Amino acid sequence: MAGTINKVILIGHLGDEVKMYRFDEGNAVGRFPLATNETYTNRQTGERVSNTDWHNVVVRNKLADLCEKYLSKGDKVYLEGRIKNRQYEVEGQKRYTTEIHVQEMTFLSTKKELGTPNEQPQPPVQNNNQSTSSEDDDLPF
Repeated sequence: MAGTINKVILIGHLGDEVKMYRFDEGNAVGRFPLATNETYTNRQTGERVSNTDWHNVVVRNKLADLCEKYLSKGDKVYLEGRIKNRQYEVEGQKRYTTEIHVQEMTFLSTKKELGTPNEQPQPPVQNNNQSTSSEDDDLPF
């Protein structure tokens, strides 16, 4: 195989609010933790076991603004992105982190209202500025 692939697909729940960082050039970066769960039955004890994995998610620019506006802790999202490893220093100590840099995202359930009180909020969002919703006339994406 000549090439390589770095692709991640996750469906999970936000573990906290989106934290935004804005820059002078008008760019923005949003960060939030995403929880994914795995549940299985232990064969020896018959007990249900649940494991939660946490992922550091990074969204940029327009997608970051949309996440800040519509997502809150506990909301369920589908996302596709790339795994990025980086290092940084805190008080002279090197630290390492693994992040998911989002390329496409769909909001599966949100708690914040998007329109009328009886409307079920489920706007799909893609980083490539395309939308798959037919009811997006008044939405900014």
